[in-house]
Amino acid sequence: MESSQPPVVPGRGGEPRPGDLRAGSADRERVAAVLGDALADGRLDPVEHEERIEALYRARTLGELTVLTTDLLPPEAQPLRTDIRAVTAFFGSQEHSGRWVVPTRFPATAICANVTLDLREAMLQSSRVTVQATVLCGTLTLIVPEGVRIEMAASTVMGGMHNQVPPAPGGPVIEITGLVSLGSVVAKPPKRPRRSWFRR
Repeated sequence: MESSQPPVVPGRGGEPRPGDLRAGSADRERVAAVLGDALADGRLDPVEHEERIEALYRARTLGELTVLTTDLLPPEAQPLRTDIRAVTAFFGSQEHSGRWVVPTRFPATAICANVTLDLREAMLQSSRVTVQATVLCGTLTLIVPEGVRIEMAASTVMGGMHNQVPPAPGGPVIEITGLVSLGSVVAKPPKRPRRSWFRR
C-alpha cells in the first residue's frame, strides 16, 4: 500500500533520517501486536506471520519495522510513523499522537482549525526541533512530556502564546517560531490521572 505522505528525506547536518533511528523493545511490541491481529483475522497466514516475526526481531531501525505493517493498515493507523513531515488543517481538527518521529523542522498550520501535537510517545529527530507555526483564527496545542524545554519565539498579532511546561534545563528543546494571529499556541504537560476518592 502506498503512503499519501511525502517521502522521508535525509536529515540536515548529518542527522539520521527518521527511518534510520534505532528501534526499541516498545516499538517491536507495537508492530508484533499488529502482526498478531493480522494473523487472527486471516490477513496473514501462519507462514507469513512467522516470516515477519523473524524479521521483526532482526530489525534494528524504525524503518526496518515500518515495512512489516505497511500493507496491513492505512497510513494514519500504522503503529510507527516516520513519514510525517508537516501538518495542515483548515476549518477542522487534526491530531498527531502515538509513536512518531518529529523532524528537525516541522511546519504546523492551523487556519480556523485546531491542531494537536501529542509528543508523549514521539521521538525527536534531533535535540533541537523547530515547529514553524502558522496559526490564523485557530489553536496549536503541544502536549509535552517531562524533560523537554519549550521556547516560544513566534510573532503574534492579536494572538497568544501560552507555555505551561515546567522548565527542563539540559533537555531537548522545541522552539516554536512563525506567526500567530487571532489564535493561540499552547504548550502543556500531560494531564495527571485523577486520584480515586475510594481506596480498595
